[in-house]
Amino acid sequence: MIKRIKKNRGFVILFAVTLSGILLSIALGVANIAQKEIRFGTSAQDTNNAFFAADTGAECALFNDKSASNSFVQTGGTGTVSCFGGSIPLSGNYPFWSFVVSGLGNGGQGCAEVTVDKSVLPTTTVISKGYNNGGGTGSCVQGTNSVERELELNY
Repeated sequence: MIKRIKKNRGFVILFAVTLSGILLSIALGVANIAQKEIRFGTSAQDTNNAFFAADTGAECALFNDKSASNSFVQTGGTGTVSCFGGSIPLSGNYPFWSFVVSGLGNGGQGCAEVTVDKSVLPTTTVISKGYNNGGGTGSCVQGTNSVERELELNY
């Protein structure tokens, strides 16, 4: 009888270890799915912020190109772009200009790098690259986890 009980002890331990392994595998699988869902939710928010920044930069360029005080002309341009009630300096000269719009999105961390190209007249090309972070200091320096969205307008 004692020999029989000793034989069953090994089986109980084996059964307990196997059951624990199965439960651990299920728990790790659920945790992995939850982590991916959290990352996806954050990624969707970052994508929205980056697209908003790109759209805002493109709209700023369009507004200044079509306004009475056109910034993007061969001679006599203002050398600045008016956006958000402020003045942003342009870099470059005819037919390529660029400027940076910062302080966009949630927490003012988004930014946009905008390039205006009038080298192929009568077509104007505006390329606006929006980022979800990197624009809090008045510049547009991207970090390692920056999300970029680009809009290209031709008219």
